[in-house]
Amino acid sequence: MLRSMYTGISGMKSFQTKLDVVSNNIANVNTFGFKKGRLTFSDLMSQTMQGATAPVNADGGPVRGGQNPMQVGLGSSTGTIDNIHTQGNRQMTNRPLDLSIEGDGMFVVAEKLANGDADTIQLDQDNISFTRAGNFYLDNDGYIVNASGQYLVGSTGDAGNEVASRIQIPETAQSFSIGGNGNVDFIDENGNRVTAGEIRLAKFSNPEGLQKAGGNLYKLTGNAGVVTDGADFNDVADLYTPQTNGVGGIFAGSLEMSNVDLSEEFTEMITAQRGFQANTRVITTSDEILQELVNLKR
Repeated sequence: MLRSMYTGISGMKSFQTKLDVVSNNIANVNTFGFKKGRLTFSDLMSQTMQGATAPVNADGGPVRGGQNPMQVGLGSSTGTIDNIHTQGNRQMTNRPLDLSIEGDGMFVVAEKLANGDADTIQLDQDNISFTRAGNFYLDNDGYIVNASGQYLVGSTGDAGNEVASRIQIPETAQSFSIGGNGNVDFIDENGNRVTAGEIRLAKFSNPEGLQKAGGNLYKLTGNAGVVTDGADFNDVADLYTPQTNGVGGIFAGSLEMSNVDLSEEFTEMITAQRGFQANTRVITTSDEILQELVNLKR
């Protein structure tokens, strides 16, 4: 069978995957904190018809020059599918629990407490997730949670003795506010300002190494380049105060939108469609050639 037919098939598969990535970007154009994907191609192995040769020399001087290799490529494949962690635009909502991050860093959310008691959060890879979606809520007990009910991780305690914990705003609070440095303050029934806790952010040298887990969440992987004081998340020292150590600040009353550019995505869709169409034409042409071969004997 003709090599070109199988080459065309590989190209169709690659462009189909590209279209899948583009369609997911478009579907999430209004998803808070969504980071768009990008597919890159790589060529497959090449069949060598003739290897390269060096120049041939004789005592009297050069006899023949060198020759380059002759190779036939066998198609393309998916090289990488990247997550592009560029900053999305901020949308003002004026809702106090809508938070956006301007700069590096991610919110940390957790599913369970340490040892199942008190308010201390268990920081380990299985328990925590990361997100740029800042639409948070208060549960029945006044704790700040995300849309899935996971606790927003912050710190409480005196300086030098902070612990990773959930943040609670009492029912008796008259009002509350969240500062750019992550401080969550409320006014109690006596009119005094009280600090409920401090929101902490996670920092990564390679956020593209995080793994998407659905629900606007990312999970830690071995290639995320997590920036901690140790090998892994294990205490509050592994998390950062906003506006310090290169971590971005928090803006209350706003949400970070998706970084998807529709004009770019529609252009990528057109190139994927035309690339797919061109590869189907290769298969059609190869089929016509095979038909001519079959018709040689009549």
